Amino acid sequence: MCGPARPPVPGPAAAEPAPEAGSAPSRPLQQGAPRRLDRLRRRADFLRVAQGQRAPSGGLLLQARAREDDPAAPARVGFTCSRKLGNAVTRNRARRRLRALARAVLAGGARPGWDYVLVGRPGETVARPFAALADDLARALARVHAAPGREPRG
Repeated sequence: MCGPARPPVPGPAAAEPAPEAGSAPSRPLQQGAPRRLDRLRRRADFLRVAQGQRAPSGGLLLQARAREDDPAAPARVGFTCSRKLGNAVTRNRARRRLRALARAVLAGGARPGWDYVLVGRPGETVARPFAALADDLARALARVHAAPGREPRG
């Protein structure tokens, strides 16, 4: 070995004992905790959301639509990055950034019973600073929910 040995760093298991099976969690859920977001996976769901409201912003496009089938269901989110964004590496990077945005912004601001699709923009989704993208998404979300009487397009 080169140099002095470092002491082991305690992991999360060492910091807190594991709860017993069937016991209540050690930390209660906080009021205003982020909601669970399900994923949109079927093409028909993406097409249905595309007929809803749109809120373009600097680094992305937000599409949103309220579901009629179950208004109390958790919000669902989908991501799309077309080949206009670039090669596979660029598209994957854009998708990863959109997923991180959804965890950061939509988890606290999405409404139950709504479907959202985040669409990447060429040159902007990858190059724009993350804080600016988060601000763009928060403003787009506010615009979508500020117009309750708008009819879906299509």
